[in-house]
Amino acid sequence: MNTVSEKIIARHLVSGEMKKGAPITIRIDQTLTQDATGTMAYLQLESIGIDRVKTELSVSYVDHNTLQSGFENADDHQYLQSVANRYGIIFSRPGNGICHQVHLERFARPGKTLLGSDSHTPTAGGMGALAIGAGGLDVAAAMAGRPFALTMPEIIGIRLSGKLQHGVAAKDIILKVLQLLSVKGGVGKIIEYFGDGVLTLSVPQRATITNMGAELGATTSIFPSDERTLEFLKKQQREDEFEEIKADQDASYDQIIELNLDELEPMIALPHSPDNVVTVASVAGRPIQQVAIGSCTNSSYLDLCTVANIVRNKTIAPNVSCSLSPGSKQVLSMLAENNKLTDIIKSGIRLLESTCGPCIGMGQSPASNAWSLRTFNRNFYGRSGTLSASVALVSCETAIASAITGVITDPRTMDYEPALDLPYYTIDDRSLIQPQCDPNAEIIRGPNIKALPKNEALPDHISKKVMIKVGDNITTDDIMPAGAKVLPYRSNIEKISEFCFMNQKAAFHDDCIKEHGGFIIAGSNYGQGSSREHAALAPMYLGIKAVIAKSFARIHQANLYNFGILPCLFKNEADYDMIDEMDELEFKNLHTIQGDTTLVVMNKTKGRSFMVYLPCTAQQAEFLLKGGLLNTLKD
Repeated sequence: MNTVSEKIIARHLVSGEMKKGAPITIRIDQTLTQDATGTMAYLQLESIGIDRVKTELSVSYVDHNTLQSGFENADDHQYLQSVANRYGIIFSRPGNGICHQVHLERFARPGKTLLGSDSHTPTAGGMGALAIGAGGLDVAAAMAGRPFALTMPEIIGIRLSGKLQHGVAAKDIILKVLQLLSVKGGVGKIIEYFGDGVLTLSVPQRATITNMGAELGATTSIFPSDERTLEFLKKQQREDEFEEIKADQDASYDQIIELNLDELEPMIALPHSPDNVVTVASVAGRPIQQVAIGSCTNSSYLDLCTVANIVRNKTIAPNVSCSLSPGSKQVLSMLAENNKLTDIIKSGIRLLESTCGPCIGMGQSPASNAWSLRTFNRNFYGRSGTLSASVALVSCETAIASAITGVITDPRTMDYEPALDLPYYTIDDRSLIQPQCDPNAEIIRGPNIKALPKNEALPDHISKKVMIKVGDNITTDDIMPAGAKVLPYRSNIEKISEFCFMNQKAAFHDDCIKEHGGFIIAGSNYGQGSSREHAALAPMYLGIKAVIAKSFARIHQANLYNFGILPCLFKNEADYDMIDEMDELEFKNLHTIQGDTTLVVMNKTKGRSFMVYLPCTAQQAEFLLKGGLLNTLKD
């Protein structure tokens, strides 16, 4: 009677009962980090004080900060490689590919648990792995052998029937699910796919769907491991790692959504949210200025072969700048070997590195007021690097069809041959550097790599001002922006804190310094998006003691606990409207926190009190009282 998710959780359960909503901990088999979050994660790992990682496999990828316009990124890469060598972590060199694509190709295994310091770690769910995104400190703790704590999720089953038609892609499946559930619809849930339609999808197609399941706020998304999984593993010369894992015939889901692939049509997420989804046909004809193809969502060999087939003997429209980022060195090599790369280059597409690139704001910012179609997973306001740009999310088919015509185009109107998979894949692991695990090996630290900021134990009484008040669906990009200007300081919290909330309140950093920190007031789904713990670390460094919100995104809420910031919920959401920036709020009796706690907060400016709820386990209460998880681990 078990689902795929429940079977994997059961075999990895360390503590707790598998009752929906109950706290549990699970053993972690594999971890991954990337360079935007990894430097901080490994600084934390060093401070824990172990000799080598205790997981079955840990991999450090460099795929975000590859632009070396200054010394900072190059210094970080040296640090990452040296610390990986010291602690027994495989190091994936810059240019080897995007962490999720490479991990799917070379390391992801059915039935394994994977914890990654990137919110799109659930990509490996396309392989039948239980893959979860988390903050870097949680990943560091997992590498040190600590079980991962979470709330036992509800499981939404999505029954797929039928088969995708010409011009319709796996991306359209997840865009349709986002239209149905919204960016908040997956919070506290696992999304599990089943039904006859599953067998019509390849592992790369499944991975596109599980990757972008992160935008639902879901704990993870997962497919069964079946004959299509074995087929993919054989091509990767890893068939010995196959294990069949399917849901039982009578498996019970908390909710079931029916999706007939025969009836699905191309979809598009309009600005500025991944769930602002309509059909491509309904907006066809709108002029565009940019197209960006790639990212961990849509950069597999099959994705880019489809692009090559559509663009063959055609030219990108003169009003469009079009770029393409292959997902990995393997993908790029196979495109070259099969002459698909020639068709891509001849069309006028600009070839970029096998990295995240434009998706994380590293280059290819659109022109002012431009419309940009991207095959990425996020179109948050300002993420592209151009605040006035309108960014929409589409499939590779829609993206390249539109790049050719110069307007948003339904790819079903294009005549092209479907991409054919290869009977084998090119295997070349020379850019995956195996560690020496030498405890005396040198760890290289450049001048931009600063010591971890320390938090103090939670005081019993706090009286401070509201530093900022924000609305619903505030993303971690809003809190701690990405891009080429900010990302190089990921290992320097003092410096990166200067950019905190820069697009919402330019004076936020200075006000926090002047007032010695304070509080944040927020609407619903606060902290959606990236797993970046810097969105909690920088506010902690600036003295933020609590965030009071209507609701939180899962990973960010966990990060707030990890760094000793109180993530409080309004007991009465109407109280949100009664608070203004710079109001002085007072918390008392905080040392009474032991678990789920209701607290009275006094608004001294308004002369009224209101109640908040702190949802926490006994373990999270300990984190808060001691000033965070790192302080707890050291004790």
